[in-house]
Amino acid sequence: MSTLRSYLITGLTMAAAGIGGLVLLISNAYPTLGPRWLFFFLLTLSLCGIAMPVIAYLHRRFPTEPPADWDTILREVIWVGAYFGLIAWLQLGRVLTLSIAFFLALGFIMIEYFIRIRERSRWEPRN
Repeated sequence: MSTLRSYLITGLTMAAAGIGGLVLLISNAYPTLGPRWLFFFLLTLSLCGIAMPVIAYLHRRFPTEPPADWDTILREVIWVGAYFGLIAWLQLGRVLTLSIAFFLALGFIMIEYFIRIRERSRWEPRN
């Protein structure tokens, strides 16, 4: 398992790139199609960067069997970024409701839960 410092450095780099890009994009671009998609990408990047040290810390604080490795933490960070990017996209179209946000979160949590069950069933301890 990687150290928390490596997750922190990676997360801060992603967050700095995403937030810096968002600041430049919002202050300098017109809301046409290209900058709008760039906004969603940078929003997802910044939220992934913010969530990475938090999720790594939670996995370190509450260990599981099998222990979460870099791939698992990165996948969960991408779930967080994709969820909030999707929430922003739905809000832009003015179709976001509390129930939609709840069921999207529930769906992402269930998908991750089933993936972790599959990882647990295929895991073999080291000798």
